[in-house]
Amino acid sequence: MKTRTIEISDETYEKIKEQLVDENVVDINCYEDFIGKNVFVRTVTYHLVGKVVKIVGKFVFLKRALWIADSGRFMQFVKEGKIKEYEEVGDWFFNLDTVVDGCEWKHNLPKGQK
Repeated sequence: MKTRTIEISDETYEKIKEQLVDENVVDINCYEDFIGKNVFVRTVTYHLVGKVVKIVGKFVFLKRALWIADSGRFMQFVKEGKIKEYEEVGDWFFNLDTVVDGCEWKHNLPKGQK
């Protein structure tokens, strides 16, 4: 394979670099990498947000968990942390076998009920 070189200005280089590098990339290799992080998970029957404090076998233990009754518009829910309806349920275990999908929750965990 032939190597080719092109010259670009520093300004163009910075613009390209910003588009290619995602500073929010998290290296996840196992479930334990989520310990200490807030997460959002969709299980087969309900949705939760909470802080992962421990994983025991197939069970994840959340502190300050919230049951999400209605996420509202999903993009605003995930990107901005806007939740239409929720109830704080306190400490909560869920089984990893019931998880459909999820993500790191990069927002504060609200308290109470809305």
